[in-house]
Amino acid sequence: MLTIGFIGAGTTGTALAVRLAQQKYQIIAVSSRSLASAEKLAGRISGCRVCETSQEVADISQLVFITTPDDTISQVAAEIRWHNMQNVIHCSGAHSTSILEPARHCGANTGCIHPLQTFASVEQAIDNIPGSTFAIEAEEPLLSTLKDIATALEGNWVILKAEDKVLYHAAAVIACNYMVTLVKLATDLWQTFNVPPAQATKALMPLLQGTLSNIDKVGLPNCLTGPIARGDLGTIRKHVEALEKESSSLASAYKELGLQTIPVALAKGKIDSERATELQALLKYKGDSHENNA
Repeated sequence: MLTIGFIGAGTTGTALAVRLAQQKYQIIAVSSRSLASAEKLAGRISGCRVCETSQEVADISQLVFITTPDDTISQVAAEIRWHNMQNVIHCSGAHSTSILEPARHCGANTGCIHPLQTFASVEQAIDNIPGSTFAIEAEEPLLSTLKDIATALEGNWVILKAEDKVLYHAAAVIACNYMVTLVKLATDLWQTFNVPPAQATKALMPLLQGTLSNIDKVGLPNCLTGPIARGDLGTIRKHVEALEKESSSLASAYKELGLQTIPVALAKGKIDSERATELQALLKYKGDSHENNA
């Protein structure tokens, strides 16, 4: 089995290293800008040593994970003297393997494996890896190695081309990060009737969990519920009027999200094209006097 080293001991690197070690992969070396982080990772894995430099990791490892922040991956790749036929990968969702060109130029096999998962902390990341999908970009023989790694981590995998990466990552941001933003907007509204954010979040969690369960079990578009799915013009009009009094920016966000939801409702089959047109007209309506004066 390949000997593996990690350059970067942050949340992603630590979680992957720990999980791979649990699957009997040989994690033998780690380096990091923070010596304490490297020591913490090495302390969790038998036989893993702390290296003072990235070059030292590369010198003794057959497969090197560069799990530094995205903006420094290319710099790390350029500073190291790589071996011919060595395997070098990064774990960025947005970047293609092109940022590893210095390693490829030295004769190394280059690739990317990105866990499609949210990592808020090391322990939570370790727990969340099983069941995740891994986006892989590589050529054989490294491609097969990365597929095996994804399978060993109890995950699924999807193969991407370099030109797919940015939109793939944008999709992840929309589904994950912007869901957090939507919850923040919702809890802000709860504060207008004097419910603090923590209590509002707790109240909304069963609704969010139910929605995720419906997406998983029922699937798109049938999982869509609510006034747009029903074509309920009266309710949506009340929402828009109330939101425009409260916050023009929040009203604009509500209307734009509503417009994006209409095709989902049409696909579900609970509204017809005539009602869809009425919904579009309502959500494009500029009812706020401040907007009209802008």
